[in-house]
Amino acid sequence: MAMAISAIADDVRHVKEDNPFESMMSRFDRAAQLLDLDPDLYAVMRVPNRELKVYIPTRMDSGRIQVFEGYRVQHNFARGPAKGGIRYSPDVNIDEIRALAAWMTWKCAVVNVPFGGAKGGVICDPTQMSMGELERMTRRYASELIDFIGPEKDVPAPDMNTNEQTMAWIMDTYSMHARHTVTAVVTGKPIDLGGSSGRREATGRGILFVVNEAIKKFKMTPPQTRVAVQGSGNVGGIGARLMHEAGYKVVAISDVHGGIYNPNGIDIHEALKHLQQTRSFEDFEGVEAISNEDLLELDCDVLVPAATENQITSENAERIKCKILAEGANGPTTAAADEILHNKGVFVVPDILANAGGVTVSYFEWVQDRMGYFWREDVVNERLHDTMVASFNDLCRYADSHSVDTRTAAYMLAIDRVAYDTRMRGIYA
Repeated sequence: MAMAISAIADDVRHVKEDNPFESMMSRFDRAAQLLDLDPDLYAVMRVPNRELKVYIPTRMDSGRIQVFEGYRVQHNFARGPAKGGIRYSPDVNIDEIRALAAWMTWKCAVVNVPFGGAKGGVICDPTQMSMGELERMTRRYASELIDFIGPEKDVPAPDMNTNEQTMAWIMDTYSMHARHTVTAVVTGKPIDLGGSSGRREATGRGILFVVNEAIKKFKMTPPQTRVAVQGSGNVGGIGARLMHEAGYKVVAISDVHGGIYNPNGIDIHEALKHLQQTRSFEDFEGVEAISNEDLLELDCDVLVPAATENQITSENAERIKCKILAEGANGPTTAAADEILHNKGVFVVPDILANAGGVTVSYFEWVQDRMGYFWREDVVNERLHDTMVASFNDLCRYADSHSVDTRTAAYMLAIDRVAYDTRMRGIYA
């Protein structure tokens, strides 16, 4: 059976390290082989349910029409509606969106929330667009997707270069077509429009919760633990702040331009305040400048890559010195680097668990919208903690019982759950 799956995989692709979809699929294939996955289920689960490509005419402030290209990939519906973010970037491409949609399927399954995976994106440079242009583009994009999204179909959320405002525009556009307010069509909304308390901090808080569990395996405590964080946005910045508040010694943090380092620890509150005021870590006192590449190779206990894909590769994996790698970004480590890290003894908390706090609280938001009843923030955080800790323990037990590394175990656990549901539902063919 494993040989049959390998043959299918070899026929359709050759792994390229810098291609996120190929990297994801190589991990999927290995997990499927170890599970002895039925070839029919393999054939169904390895491809998305639906891929949409849309063209988005938008009137710019100049009065001219510019046509943007957008995507929405819906990977799997076996466990419930599709779920996933929308990103705006000049670098958006279909392979990236495919990979991210599949990662969302496995992420939702690992934390056992009843969603499948989806992802969307528009090729644009939001830094060069006015708020009016962004609103018009977003509303037209939402209207092109109107038949394919909804609380029971596909529930978008913010991602790179999108935010609460973007979700509010999508919710309003969908509601105008539905002729009534539909708050559950998106998550990550402003709290006053049906958003959830704790949603903005959820991904960073989830990282804190899994790191808390991971350091117990090394008999370490937060004050003894040196943490380096690549990234300072909603994931890296909030995660660094929460770990700093929990007593961790955060020795490095960065943004897209570079980072700062102090082996004795950084006052993260002051560093993030400086970043907000100056849009740079430059000239922050009491630290030394460091590049994003060098930050990854620091001597530290916990490394949190929370920026973008393909940061740890076969070229630099041998130089990684952390004990614990907690992946805040999606796909920060390539498949080719996995074996190197495993052989070095690095304990990896894979992205499909480490950064699943966001989708977990998005699920809570969707539930609250559908109930019309909203929870206090402490209730949201407590339920997030319970979900992340239970999922971490499930992952470790699965890795031990199957004698595999944690990355492979995460994929095996996720695929096992999706395969079971697919098998029980049957293939409508």
